[in-house]
Amino acid sequence: MLSATATATEMQNNFGKYLNLVMSGQEVVVTKNGREVGRFIPKSATVSYLTDSLTGILKGDYDMDEARTERLREKYENSD
Repeated sequence: MLSATATATEMQNNFGKYLNLVMSGQEVVVTKNGREVGRFIPKSATVSYLTDSLTGILKGDYDMDEARTERLREKYENSD
């Protein structure tokens, strides 16, 4: 899937442009202060995206304590 990158301000000021990119099948990565904060993806890609992100859980290689520790580490190390 092709992708573009836009800052949050660019996305806000040019929403129509980025909406057209998504409607044409592209993904838009949204950044704020140089960090990725979200993705704007076509509806057709949502099922695939969610399935791919759950692959570890579906295969049974999921450790709840490890995942929680990792989420907390990411949250507090990146909250500068």
